[in-house]
Amino acid sequence: MAAQQPAHAVGRRKTSVARVILRPGDGRWSINGRTLDDYFPRPAHRGRIEEPLQASASEGIFDIQVRVNGGGLTGQADAIRLGLARALALQAADKRVTLRETGMLTRDARKVERKK
Repeated sequence: MAAQQPAHAVGRRKTSVARVILRPGDGRWSINGRTLDDYFPRPAHRGRIEEPLQASASEGIFDIQVRVNGGGLTGQADAIRLGLARALALQAADKRVTLRETGMLTRDARKVERKK
């Protein structure tokens, strides 16, 4: 597994954009240079982000590096979730069906409507 190339993917939600790089490793997170617990203090956000790893039984076998900008913490968490699911689907094609069935590869297209 050490010979695998990193998987790059982009996730978006509302105005947030997350660029995810997935490398074989031991489960370390880097989000804008900070750890997962530092960047997302709320357990609900952390749980939402880790759903693709749990659904694909990939916890602790990849190092995840994320650059995220725009929006608030909830939008950023959902953007990271989508980017991570897409990167996992690229890295392990057999997990794509599981991620698709759980709805993690579907982008939430809702955005705030302009004032009228």
